[in-house]
Amino acid sequence: MEEENQPEKNQGNKEKNSEKDNVIFVGIKPFMNYVTGVVMQFQNKGQKEVIVSARGKFTSKAIDVVEVARRTFLKEENIKISNIDISSEQFENKEGKRIFVSTIEITLVKE
Repeated sequence: MEEENQPEKNQGNKEKNSEKDNVIFVGIKPFMNYVTGVVMQFQNKGQKEVIVSARGKFTSKAIDVVEVARRTFLKEENIKISNIDISSEQFENKEGKRIFVSTIEITLVKE
């Protein structure tokens, strides 16, 4: 029975991944990797919308990625910021203490 359920889970994961193709998660990699990712989404993959997402100390890096991509590499593409979502996520650390981590999602749209 477990084997029958696994393919269904895999299909669900594929669907989720295809929906998230236009999302760039900013983290510890070099800055220009993320800028290149944003530029490639618009120019090579033909996306009309790209979401740049980050948590914690990487939120300011996400903002910089968006601005460098827009102002330097995508000047002619007419890319606009359509939405900025900020929030926080609640976690429990190893000691059981509740901590909050800030998150940001910047939605870029090609007009």
